[in-house]
Amino acid sequence: MKRLAKKIRNKMRGETPELAPNFNSKEFEINNWVVSDFVVDSLVPVVGMHPYPLNEMMLMVGSVVRFKPQAIFEWGTNIGASARIFYETAKQFKIPLEIHSIDLPPSVDHVEQPGKSRGKMVKGKKGVFLHLGDGLDTALTIHRSLPKDGNVLFFVDGDHDYKSVMRELEGIISSVAHPKILLHDTFYQEEKAAYNTG
Repeated sequence: MKRLAKKIRNKMRGETPELAPNFNSKEFEINNWVVSDFVVDSLVPVVGMHPYPLNEMMLMVGSVVRFKPQAIFEWGTNIGASARIFYETAKQFKIPLEIHSIDLPPSVDHVEQPGKSRGKMVKGKKGVFLHLGDGLDTALTIHRSLPKDGNVLFFVDGDHDYKSVMRELEGIISSVAHPKILLHDTFYQEEKAAYNTG
C-alpha cells in the first residue's frame, strides 16, 4: 500500500523526485516531496504524531538534511522520540552524526521524568548516546570535546519555564560558535487551544 501511495504521489507530480534533497543550496532548501514521503512512510509508523506533529517532524528532518550536523544535542527527551526522529533521518539520508540525548537523573523530581522508560526508543541504536545531567551543562561539556569547527545542532524544548529556556538559549549562544538551534513548542496559543499552551 505504501508503495502504491508513493507511486500515485509521484505520478500526480509528473516526475520522480530526486533521491535526496538539495544539499548544495545556500538557502534552507530541501526537497519537500522527498522529506514528506520519508516522514509519512518511515517516521510516523515508528514515532507516531505526538508529541511531534507532522509540521514539526518536517522541520526536524529538514534541519538535519540541510545542516548535516556532526552532532545533535537534545534534552528532556523522555522516551527518546525526538532522538529517534534524528536517528532515522541520519540513517535514511546517510548523514554521519552522533546524537547526545540528555535527561535529568532519576533523583530529580520533574513532571516529565521518564524513569525506567528513559530513551527506550533509541536504546542500543548506533551513534545515540544517553546521558544523565542538566541538559545545557552536559551538552556544553560534550561539545568542548568535539573539534572546534564542528557543525552542531541543539534541539531545545521551548515550552518549559521561560527562565529555563532563556538560560539554555543564552548558554548555547555564548558558548558555541555558529550553533544551529531548533526550538520545539515555541508558538504561543491561548488556553482554549488545549495544545502547547506553555
